Amino acid sequence: MTNFKLIALTTTAALALSACTPNTIADFYRPAGDDLDTGSFGNPTMNNIQVMTGELNAIINLTRKFADEAPATINFAFDSAALDAEAQAALRQQAAWIKEYNLARFRVYGHTDKVGSDGYNRSLGLRRARAAVNFLVAQGIDRSRLEAVVSFGETQPLVLTENRERKNRRTVTEVSGFIKPRDQILDGKYGLFVYDEYRRSATETHVDVPFDPEASREER
Repeated sequence: MTNFKLIALTTTAALALSACTPNTIADFYRPAGDDLDTGSFGNPTMNNIQVMTGELNAIINLTRKFADEAPATINFAFDSAALDAEAQAALRQQAAWIKEYNLARFRVYGHTDKVGSDGYNRSLGLRRARAAVNFLVAQGIDRSRLEAVVSFGETQPLVLTENRERKNRRTVTEVSGFIKPRDQILDGKYGLFVYDEYRRSATETHVDVPFDPEASREER
């Protein structure tokens, strides 16, 4: 009787495995949660880590400093990813700034106006972002510091119009993060930025909450 049960269980298991596709079997050996990351899962996690470590605040402040000291946005002719003289001059200023802050990584976002299909404009926005990145690399910026090019196509216009609009045909360069600590070489320029951030945080208004031992006992 015991042997009969063992044979029956073995046969059932074999049939179950034979019904599985090769992909299903392969999925069994993947890390838990591997199938949850469809491309958007990791980004919120990264943002949470940056908030908890204080890195996100530093990124935002350095992005503002970049936008104040260099033209972060360049514009394009209609249906074109070519860099005109004005765009090239702006990118040279970006490259000079990026070289001074050699611990930061950057991301370039491509945009279009709303003329044309969504699919075509996403492709055009990507070509514009790549053109900007390639020019920065030609100016001596390590491509590894330009970690991504992203196309928003026509989805984020500065001017709400269905017509041609030069202001909407643009790329925007932003600080996206910092090089890993083991690769960092703290230079004077970046050290000054860190010092300025330290002084700014020290002068912020903080609300002191007096300690209440009775409330503490109630919580326990």
